[in-house]
Amino acid sequence: MLELKSIDKTFNIGTVNETTLFNDFNLKIGEGEFVSIIGSNGSGKSTMLNLICGSLLPDAGEIYVDGKNLNKIPEHRRYKLMGRVFQDPKIGTSPSMTLLENMSMADNKGKPWNLTRGINKKKIDEYKEMLRPIGLGLEDKLEDKVGSLSGGQRQAVALLMATLVPIEFLILDEHTAALDPKTADIVMEMTNKIVREKNLTALMVTHNLKYSLKYGDRMLMMHKGHAVMDKSGEEKKNTNLDDILDKFYEISIESGNSL
Repeated sequence: MLELKSIDKTFNIGTVNETTLFNDFNLKIGEGEFVSIIGSNGSGKSTMLNLICGSLLPDAGEIYVDGKNLNKIPEHRRYKLMGRVFQDPKIGTSPSMTLLENMSMADNKGKPWNLTRGINKKKIDEYKEMLRPIGLGLEDKLEDKVGSLSGGQRQAVALLMATLVPIEFLILDEHTAALDPKTADIVMEMTNKIVREKNLTALMVTHNLKYSLKYGDRMLMMHKGHAVMDKSGEEKKNTNLDDILDKFYEISIESGNSL
């Protein structure tokens, strides 16, 4: 279980731009839950992911994984448990390296390199079999530089690399936002397949409301550092797009039509 307990986070402390985003924020995510997270700009969606991953630290409160306090564990060590895919397809891969080199690097995550070869050519066929079902022709591009791939191909590679070795949590920060609709659908189907087959706990921030309804076991809507909608199970299945839009309209009115 992932738990955020009594989290406080304020930005620009002591300046005229001081902004309190989280104040006594609490959230529990069950093991194996796939949570889609939507909300207004500045609602705390990406900040929450950054707190979980360790690129930001809370001003107060604790973050636990299975009862273990993450607060004192640095970001790079948390990635033994987590894989993360960002909005920008350029992040998470090395453009100057080939696809084979990138996948080999991801395959060696957490392992001692010593003086062994970085690339295990015996795994080429295995990598091809991983890439072929995606449907983007990546199985024939292992010797191509990743920087020459399209944005959609590169994002698919980033997702595969993030989950190549065993992890517990998959963190998705608007990972389809920069893609065309067709490729975004492919990456989302790939995401769902990986989460289900590997039984990962996944948190997915998205601006695509249809994806938030179609994918995941649970949906959170964030606004000003609070979860103003939290639906799971049958309640989520029975939620439709109009329900979400009505809630967005409601919080827009409360904010003086600023959304």
